[in-house]
Amino acid sequence: MPIINRTAAALAAATAVLSLTAPSAQATPGTQDANSAVSWGSCQSDGLDPRQRCATVQVPLDYGRPHGEQITVAVSRIASGRPDLRRGVLLMIPGGPGGSGLNGPSEAVKRLPQAVRDAYDIVSFDPRGVGRSTPVSCDLAHEDLAMVNLRPWPAPDGGITRAMDSERRIAAACAANGGPVLRSMSTRNEARDIDRIRQALGERKLSTWGVSYGTYAGAVYATMFPQHTDRVVLDSNDDPDPSRVERGWLANFAVGAEDRFPDFARFASTPGSAYRIADTPQEVRQVFLGLADRLDREPIPRPRANPERLTGNVLRETMLESLYSDAGFPGLAALMLAALHGTDLPAPSGPPDAVQQNTVAASVGTLCNDVSWPGPTADYQGTVTADRAAHPLTAGMPVNVMPCAFWPTPPAEAPTRITPDGPSNVLLVQNLRDPATPYSGALKLRAAFGPRARMVAVDSGGHDAYLANGNACGDRAVTEFLLDGHRPGQDVLCR
Repeated sequence: MPIINRTAAALAAATAVLSLTAPSAQATPGTQDANSAVSWGSCQSDGLDPRQRCATVQVPLDYGRPHGEQITVAVSRIASGRPDLRRGVLLMIPGGPGGSGLNGPSEAVKRLPQAVRDAYDIVSFDPRGVGRSTPVSCDLAHEDLAMVNLRPWPAPDGGITRAMDSERRIAAACAANGGPVLRSMSTRNEARDIDRIRQALGERKLSTWGVSYGTYAGAVYATMFPQHTDRVVLDSNDDPDPSRVERGWLANFAVGAEDRFPDFARFASTPGSAYRIADTPQEVRQVFLGLADRLDREPIPRPRANPERLTGNVLRETMLESLYSDAGFPGLAALMLAALHGTDLPAPSGPPDAVQQNTVAASVGTLCNDVSWPGPTADYQGTVTADRAAHPLTAGMPVNVMPCAFWPTPPAEAPTRITPDGPSNVLLVQNLRDPATPYSGALKLRAAFGPRARMVAVDSGGHDAYLANGNACGDRAVTEFLLDGHRPGQDVLCR
């Protein structure tokens, strides 16, 4: 989700890929494994699996000065309960950028097959800048923390002046308040931090499970440190184009929304459903577009929300977030029905400002430090106008200006080019109708890896595939790979 990906944005609202209401990673007097430099202590948070333990790992603020100032990366683990069956560590790589992973093991063991839990210590972490790791904040104004303002939605007439002002303001706040940790955030540094975690755990190799942005971070790790990879699972995959990286991911929202919206439209045209909006999927689409247009002109007051009006762009933003899982469909339909019929709007929800401050700063820092973006004099207006016509559901937002257009410093390093060099130990799993990381972009990561990878495509909708929105065929393929290293002889499609 950077601001791009719900795994950093709406994920901050509740989810999934990882909550920033993370447990304390302060290791209260704990245990230390024989080959490990990590001292595991309790995780001070409610609702966690009692087996989850937490610790911290020190990493350089600047890898150019490895013995200089150190910062903290918080890690967590649920150890295999069967040492006789244990084959290593499965490191979960959180989404985002900006998503917390510290609660990941407690969530994962609810879904993972017992055989996988026996075979691996399930480990995760808060990336640098995030949650219980040394954190960052841009100290944004409350209004700028609204997702509809963080993402660069154009004005009702397609103009981008307001978005330009907002993104310039966010960039200035991050430059003034983010400090050296924010300036150090990048995917290449996250890959280096992952390898420091590996070393601290005393492991020669890591198996990894990256989701969403975690697929790019996992791919970069597998490229920078191929000799330390065991079995690499990448789930809901980002296009790794090194000339665009996150800029391309944002643009892909236009494609992903069009791929996925028909699933919602079928849901909202089901006969007899309390959430039925229209008689046919085609009519649901027209109702959505017409309602968004009406709300552009006539917003509805929505007290206690941020912003306190239901506008066309708030509806569009809600639509994007609701497409991540079928579980989001009722909420979107209920909001539309209330707006259409003039009844009370559903109560708004969202993360506390302090959580969103951290998520946004970590996301923006990585986005803008990873790759150069076109400056504010680029023809954003022309690009937005064309994209609004081609992809009306997202109204030009995915190609609009971002804070990175105003970023004061260029990237310290060029983005990583993913190549076929390295062991053939990568398995991609991908839904065909993913709103955030569309199948068309995932194919480009598959091509970049070449013979290193196989892809299991799943005829499902939503973001996240393995043990989430996928299907039994895809889940089985990933589980078999984690357990015995078996990959399909060629790419497969699970119907």
